Amino acid sequence: MPSPVAFASYSPASSSLVPSLVRSDLRGHLNDIKALVLSTVKSLPNSPIPSPIQSLRQGNWVKLICGASFEDAADVRNLSLVYTLAGVDCIDCAADAAVVGAVNEGIDAAMSIAMVKRPWVMLSVNDDKEDVHFRKAEFDPEDCPSDCPRPCEKVCPASAIVIQRVVEGGGSVENNRLDKLQGGVITERCYGCGRCFSSCPYDRISATTYARDPTTTSKLLQRSDVDAIEIHTSGRRTDLFNLLWDSLVDSIENAKLVAVSQVLDGRPMSGDIGKGATREAIAFAIQLAATCNKPHGFYQLAGGTNAFTIESLKKYGLFQTNHIDYVVGNSSEARIEDEQIDPRQAYIGGIAYGGYARKIVGKILCKLPRQDGHAWIEDHPEYLLEALNEALTLVGPVKGYIAYRER
Repeated sequence: MPSPVAFASYSPASSSLVPSLVRSDLRGHLNDIKALVLSTVKSLPNSPIPSPIQSLRQGNWVKLICGASFEDAADVRNLSLVYTLAGVDCIDCAADAAVVGAVNEGIDAAMSIAMVKRPWVMLSVNDDKEDVHFRKAEFDPEDCPSDCPRPCEKVCPASAIVIQRVVEGGGSVENNRLDKLQGGVITERCYGCGRCFSSCPYDRISATTYARDPTTTSKLLQRSDVDAIEIHTSGRRTDLFNLLWDSLVDSIENAKLVAVSQVLDGRPMSGDIGKGATREAIAFAIQLAATCNKPHGFYQLAGGTNAFTIESLKKYGLFQTNHIDYVVGNSSEARIEDEQIDPRQAYIGGIAYGGYARKIVGKILCKLPRQDGHAWIEDHPEYLLEALNEALTLVGPVKGYIAYRER
């Protein structure tokens, strides 16, 4: 039977990066990458590296969220490679065969480079169309005024909007009325954050919502390289949840872990925006801590998580603890008894990083030259080393790597 897990989502936000773990004059050879990975593995308090379930119990579980709607296979592959080397326990991705294949290709590539444990691959699905994680932006650029400053391009964190001005008939003309715009939303890159909606001065951008096909999901769960599933639900339509569950029942036994995620985060997909969301997220975590009848299972922080998340958890004593002394109502002021982790379950099982994790590595992926549509980061070890260094700024503090414990 799969292990149950209750995932409540919060929403912290971004931070300045931890200083680099490696010298700036490294040339990016694969041997340097192997040495860096080996140094993190050796720094773990326990050996061998804990299994994902053990990580949840200890409170140092880390999940990479590629995105329930993010379907750029090249980026998904490279992100999976980098964060596998960094030591994540799980990689969450869209329930799409091409995306699942890209995740596993990245994991295999990482394991061929260094001795790391294989993270679980988790499918992300929904039971209705209300969840904002399952939508895409859309608009017709030909309906846009030719003199539009195109703020949607600038605000998109996924670089999923590309618009070009063209002149009908070719050549250059002075009459702007002959200009038109082409391009629009790159569907596979859009993950539905919604920032472009309010940025459009002409209100031309809309959202198209969808639910993942349960038949496709059921087939994917039968694959040997898929380990877990997360079901997004609002909790308001139990009939839809039951319908989805019934359609998956023949395959869900193959999963090592089943996560049920309610849409409780204040600012989903906001980790790359700023620190402000952290206060709201931690306040919600404290409120949850004061709840007497909490759902059974593990609790994972997600939705806006970033480099400030661990700092905030430590401030209120919620990181890797297993006993809560008391919490003052719904206030963000709380005193939590600070205990070392013991064999019992940690209060917060771990952290899931999404938009922020993609942002800090994505800025390096943008440097990769694409040849024949391929851009494999391991073909450019200097970039891989840089990307791994960035990934460790998130994974290291949760896992307790020595480089972070000493800072």
